[in-house]
Amino acid sequence: MKQRSPSLFDQPSGESRGAPLADRMRPQNFDEFVGQESLTGEGRLLRRMAEARQLRSMIFWGPPGVGKTTLARLLASAVDAHFITYSAVVSGIKEIKTVMQEAEQQRKMYGRQTILFIDEIHRFNRAQQDAFLPYVERGDIVLLGATTENPSFEINSALLSRIKVIVLHPLQPGHLRAIVERALRDSDRGLASQGLQMGEETVQVLINMSDGDARTALNLLEIASDLAQSKQTREIGAADLEEALQRKILLYDKKGEEHYNIISALHKSLRNSDPDAGLYWLARMLEAGEDPLYVARRLVRFASEDVGMADPQALVVSMAAQQATHFIGMPEANNALAQAVVYLATAPKSNSLYIGYAKAADAVHGSPNEPVPLHIRNAPTRLMKELGYGKGYKYAHDFEDAITDLSCLPGSMQGSRFYEPTDRGFEKTVRDRLKEWEARKQKKASRE
Repeated sequence: MKQRSPSLFDQPSGESRGAPLADRMRPQNFDEFVGQESLTGEGRLLRRMAEARQLRSMIFWGPPGVGKTTLARLLASAVDAHFITYSAVVSGIKEIKTVMQEAEQQRKMYGRQTILFIDEIHRFNRAQQDAFLPYVERGDIVLLGATTENPSFEINSALLSRIKVIVLHPLQPGHLRAIVERALRDSDRGLASQGLQMGEETVQVLINMSDGDARTALNLLEIASDLAQSKQTREIGAADLEEALQRKILLYDKKGEEHYNIISALHKSLRNSDPDAGLYWLARMLEAGEDPLYVARRLVRFASEDVGMADPQALVVSMAAQQATHFIGMPEANNALAQAVVYLATAPKSNSLYIGYAKAADAVHGSPNEPVPLHIRNAPTRLMKELGYGKGYKYAHDFEDAITDLSCLPGSMQGSRFYEPTDRGFEKTVRDRLKEWEARKQKKASRE
C-alpha cells in the first residue's frame, strides 16, 4: 500500500528487464520528460520547484497517460523528504491516520517534510479527504494527488482551497512520436537490443490508436513487438498493432467528466448547424459503448430546445430515432441516430420555446398563483354555473377564422408575452400568423 522513495525511483536495468516497457521508459529527469512544456520547460513552474527543492501541495488533473505520476516522482526525487505513495483504491481512513501520524513524527523528530503521493485521489470520499486537511495546513505533508476527474466536483472545497491544481493536457502526436521512437532506439530500457523496426506509416497508426496516452502507446508497442517476434520478423507492422489492440479503446468515461464533455460537444455542434461534427461526436459516444437510448433522449431534448417551432418535424424525427433505437438496438440503431443528428444539425434553429417556457416558469415562481379566470373554467354543475363558472366564455369555433378576443391569462398576467417566435423556418409562419391574429383581436375589441 505504501512505498518508500528508494524503491519508488529505482529504474529497471539488466536484472529487471521483465518490467513493462511503459515502466522501463518512465522519464528519470525533466530533460527526458515529453509534453506539458508550459509546466516542465526551463524556467517553468514545476521545474523551478524541483530546482529550488520547494514543493507545495498539488493535484495533477488530466487524462490517462500524460505524466501525472511521473511528474510526482520527478518532483519528489528532487527533494530530500520522507516519501510515501498511496493508492486511493485500497486505502481507508484508518490507514490515512496512521500515515499522517508518521508524517507528524518525521517533522517533529527529524525536521523532515513528508511528501504523500495519492493516485486516483478522486476515489477518496469526503471523510477521507478531510483527514488530510489539518496535516496539509500545518505543513506536515506535501500532498501530491493525481486524478482524471474534475477536482471541482471530486475534491472537498476546504482541501481544494489549500492545494494548487495543475492541469495536464493530452499528448500531441509529436510527443507520442518522440516517446515511441525513444523506446525503439533505447538499447538499455527500450527495444533496440531486440533489433526491432517500425515504418513511418505504422508509427502513425500507433499514434492514432493511442489517443494522446503515452502508456497506451508503449503498451501497444510492447505487445506488437512480441507478436512480430513470434512471427520471426523484426518489422512491427500495422497488423501487429491491430491484433494487439483488437478494438480501439476510446477515451470516454460514461460516468465521468468526459461523458459530459462529449455530449456537450454533440449538442453544441448541432446547435451550430455542423452535421459533420455532430456525426463525429455521435460516433465517439456510440463506439465507446454509450447507452444509445441516452443519446436518443438528448436528441429529443435538443429538438424542442434548439429547433422547436422553426421545424416541428424535428421532434417527430427524434422520437422516431428513439423508437427505432429501442426496437432494433445496437449496432443497427446507429444509422437511425445518425439520421436524427444530421436532420437536427441542418434544421433551422430557434430557442423561442425554451426561452418562452423559462419565462412562464419564472412568472409562476415569481408572482402569486392567481385562480383560473371564471370565464375559462368548466361548469359541469348548476352550482358552478350559478357561481359564474364559464360566464362570458367565447367558443372559438363559433367565430370567423376561430379567433376571439378572449383573454386566458389571470389578471396580473394580462398582456404577458412568453413566446416570441423568430423569423427562421416554419416559425416565421407562426410569427406572421400570431401578428395577424393579434391585429384581428384588436380590431374586434375596438368594435365592441
